[in-house]
Amino acid sequence: MNKRVLIVGAGIAGMEAAAGLSSLNYEVLLFEKDEKPGGHLKNWERLFPTQRLGSEVLEFLEKGIGETVKLISNTNIISAEKSDKNFKVVSDKGDVWYGDALLITTGYDLFEARKKEEYGHGIYDNVFTSAELESLFLNKKELLTHQNKKPARIGFIHCVGSRDKKVGNVYCSKVCCVTAVKQAIEVREKLPECEVYCFYMDLRMYGMHFEELYNEAQEKWGVTFIRGRLSETAENIDKSLQIKVEDTLLGRPLRMTVDMLVLMVGFVPSKSTTMLGKEVGIDFNSNGFLKTMDEHTSTNITGKPGVFVAGTCTSPQTITNTIIDGRSAALTIHEWLSKSGTV
Repeated sequence: MNKRVLIVGAGIAGMEAAAGLSSLNYEVLLFEKDEKPGGHLKNWERLFPTQRLGSEVLEFLEKGIGETVKLISNTNIISAEKSDKNFKVVSDKGDVWYGDALLITTGYDLFEARKKEEYGHGIYDNVFTSAELESLFLNKKELLTHQNKKPARIGFIHCVGSRDKKVGNVYCSKVCCVTAVKQAIEVREKLPECEVYCFYMDLRMYGMHFEELYNEAQEKWGVTFIRGRLSETAENIDKSLQIKVEDTLLGRPLRMTVDMLVLMVGFVPSKSTTMLGKEVGIDFNSNGFLKTMDEHTSTNITGKPGVFVAGTCTSPQTITNTIIDGRSAALTIHEWLSKSGTV
């Protein structure tokens, strides 16, 4: 077809869209700021709800792009614009590429937990984020406190940076609740004597098998779930943590000492998403993600002809949803290029 599609972001959505477009005989240039593709998927050992290895899904995506997609790694795209009948992107190294369509799949960043100072991340040694805990799992490190002690009690705090008007993020990040359930089970597998508590606002087990995983966490692994909102964390002399929580079911305050606290950080638009959106002139939705033409019927189409979006640059999504969205974007671009001929 002699047409080229430029894809910025080689995470899950970008890789799957690139595979689809390549199979339709388009030339695909896939740009990635890191050395290797895969986005956040590279940082996860096991995936909910089946505890499948993240590396297996990454292998599937890598096989899809194979050798037919030109992957351009270690490259930050800092400029994107329509140039005559084509799209032009420029890297931080000054390299320039042109294409007939542009797909943005720049994903998300994790909420910066230090913005919630009352939770103690970056202040107290034994306050971790969910991503930091997953890194311990991924790198096969022993689960210890910073004082090299096996924790006897661990608390998980849901909705950190999500559903929170104070930090400006009123939306649900979709995956935090079930991630907490998954990680709580893994902690109990590794440390059978450790008590595990999950403090939640509302449990949102909306996906297939998510509810079963939640039930398993309680019935098989003894994880305790408390409906409550953390108000304050303080450090004891021995570096354990005292947390103050309002138990919203019983309507009374609760104090508890834990050896480790894990903050379930949510999704925020990535810096690349915000930058490219402004560069190309795409509208943003009320939550700061890229706005699509119609959130029901045109989820990959933007207000700029020839510019498409997929994945978590538009909203928080699960891995399954992101793969589907990447496939959808490939077909949407194919349809547009087949009808339009040129930009």
